[in-house]
Amino acid sequence: MEIKEKIKLLIQREIEAIQSIPVDGKITQAIELIVSQVHEKQGKVIISGMGKAGQIGNNIATTLSSTGTPAVFLHPSEAQHGDLGLMQPNDILLLISNSGKTREIIELEKLAKRMNPDIKIIGLTGSRYSPLAKMSDVLLYTGDPKEICPLGLTPTTSTTVMTVVGDLLVVMLMETINFTKEDYAKRHHSGYLGALARE
Repeated sequence: MEIKEKIKLLIQREIEAIQSIPVDGKITQAIELIVSQVHEKQGKVIISGMGKAGQIGNNIATTLSSTGTPAVFLHPSEAQHGDLGLMQPNDILLLISNSGKTREIIELEKLAKRMNPDIKIIGLTGSRYSPLAKMSDVLLYTGDPKEICPLGLTPTTSTTVMTVVGDLLVVMLMETINFTKEDYAKRHHSGYLGALARE
């Protein structure tokens, strides 16, 4: 197979994975929960994940914050060494793990519940029957796509769909809270995007 055809095939597999993300109302439930905890009760979204999932989580956190929904990324290992102290009443956890059984994420849930037994959890995972899925108040299931990595191991397609789900949360929250261009400009004081927002 020629290299161009191979690339087209890999892109197509990524597209199919995105198109297979379940549209089952769970994202709407997650939006409603975030609005309730953050925009009505003045909490924030605490997002956590290990490795590649953590990198996706950090991106979701910064994008949410820049679009009107306060959010922070909490490294699950650092949480065990004091950083969990950032958690306050009415915060909500968004925990990310493709397998749904990442040890540090499962431990974080237990530690968080010990501090705040009522904290709500949104799980983002590719496994419907995992420990993360079972502990989640709202489960965002990615469809568990097969990785395009030739070994079937490297997070590739799984991180693509996680990113897309994060984008859906951001955009739908912006629409729900009526986030405006003026609101955007208040959070972007410099740089190219800041200039565009002030036009």
